[in-house]
Amino acid sequence: MYKNIIVPIALDHGHDPSEALDVAKALRADGGKITLLSVIEPIPGYIATYIPEGQLEKNRHEVIGNLEADAAGDDSVDARVITGHPGSAIVDYAKDNDVDLIVIASHKPGLQDFFLGSTAARVVRYSKCAVHVLR
Repeated sequence: MYKNIIVPIALDHGHDPSEALDVAKALRADGGKITLLSVIEPIPGYIATYIPEGQLEKNRHEVIGNLEADAAGDDSVDARVITGHPGSAIVDYAKDNDVDLIVIASHKPGLQDFFLGSTAARVVRYSKCAVHVLR
């Protein structure tokens, strides 16, 4: 069983996180915690100048609200939003927060994934902790 689990969620892909959250709850040790994690990619400077003031913070609050709704009132499930490239940001967050399991959903790989690699593939490749991939 695992004491510190993260479940990365890409809200822009329309995935239903319930399966990943159920797996995380089944693998969680007594007294363990689960963190729903969403990564927001940084906005390039040439685009940021056209975004209304306060919009990025509004987006962050909306993402947190969606994650908290996914947690459905479970006090042992936290919601976090970080900024960065999803694959490396998830791995870095896991390393910096003593995470011992990442439960991540993956899609069927397409041709582009063989050249660039999916987020799940990058997490599996570079993570120092256990990774449970859902298909």
